Amino acid sequence: MPATSAGMTIVACLVFSVAAAAQQDYPREVQEHLDHARKECIEQGGGKVEFGADVVRKLDLTGGGNDYIVDLHETECAGAPAAYCGTGGCDFAIVVGRKNGSYVTVFDQRVRGYEILPGKPPRTIRFLLHGSYCGGHGNPSCPKAHRITERPFEFKQPQ
Repeated sequence: MPATSAGMTIVACLVFSVAAAAQQDYPREVQEHLDHARKECIEQGGGKVEFGADVVRKLDLTGGGNDYIVDLHETECAGAPAAYCGTGGCDFAIVVGRKNGSYVTVFDQRVRGYEILPGKPPRTIRFLLHGSYCGGHGNPSCPKAHRITERPFEFKQPQ
């Protein structure tokens, strides 16, 4: 094997190892969302999953420390391009750390985009949802805001 090829193999293995090690540092609840994405890809006829660089974001939303956003906007499922995203947005979850050290998923829906509004925790996030959440059609998007706490929530479409 030429030296450049061997060097590239070593680099590829190191990158894979670093990525795998980083995933192992996530709480079980965050890892479950990543595992579900892998499973969803296979169930939809896809193969290899490539997570985007910012698929998991660690931050403090609640004032309690370690909270996580799992955003599959830049995640690709080879062979099933619509596995994580559609007209309603992409799979998106918020996992918050509780005071007792456990974690809970407080939000798990498709969103088109989001913005964490300025201010002290608990933080408010403005979500962009499919237009039907505001009683309309696909476009324009429907903005909804919610203050993030340990309490689970979801957005519902009007009947």
